[in-house]
Amino acid sequence: MNKWLSLVAPAGLVLGLFSAAQAAGGNVETGKSKAELCIACHGVNGNSELAINPKLAGQVPGYIASQLAAFNKGKRNNPIMVGIAQGLSDEDMQDLDAYYSGQTIAPGAVTEEQAAVALAAETIYRGGVRELQVPACMSCHGPSGAGIPVQFPRVAGQHSEYLESQLLAFKTGAREHEIMSPIAFRLSEQQIKQLALYMQALH
Repeated sequence: MNKWLSLVAPAGLVLGLFSAAQAAGGNVETGKSKAELCIACHGVNGNSELAINPKLAGQVPGYIASQLAAFNKGKRNNPIMVGIAQGLSDEDMQDLDAYYSGQTIAPGAVTEEQAAVALAAETIYRGGVRELQVPACMSCHGPSGAGIPVQFPRVAGQHSEYLESQLLAFKTGAREHEIMSPIAFRLSEQQIKQLALYMQALH
C-alpha cells in the first residue's frame, strides 16, 4: 500500500470555482515578477516547502489580496508579513493575488499512520458537531476544500502545521475572525489537529 494517502471529496459534491481571470483584477505577469520577494517563505509558484508557511498557489481569487490588506492595516498580526504588506500598494496586492490564484497547488497527503487521525475529523468537516454548535467546515470551504471566492479560502492541500497553527490562533484569540473564532474556540486541540491533517490530505 502507498505510504502516502490523499482523501478525495465524494463524487458530485465538488463546487465550481471562479477562474483567476474572472475574480482577480490584477496582472498575472506583473504579479509573477513581484512574487520573487515571496519565494523564500512561500516557495516557487507559491508551493511552500516550509510547513509552517502557507501554500499560496491555487488560493481562491481575491483572498490573498484581502489578507495582504489586513496585514497592511494591522487587522492581522505577523511581524514579517506586516512589514512586507506595508510596502505594497493596492495594485501590488491585486497583482500578487492574480498570479498566485492561477498557480497549481501541490497536493497534500498524510502517511498511513496519520490517516486514522485525519479520518476521525471527516464527520466534523462534513457534518459539524451539533452539541458544540460547530457547523460543517464544508459549508464555507466547500466539500472538496477548494474554498469559495472571495471570503472563504482554499484549505485542501494546505500544510497541516499551518492549518493547525491558525485554528489554534483563532481558538486563543491571537487571530480574530467573526466566524472562525467562535468555531475554533469550541473545538478541542485534538479535534483541531485531526481537522488540520484531514484538510491537508483533501483534494
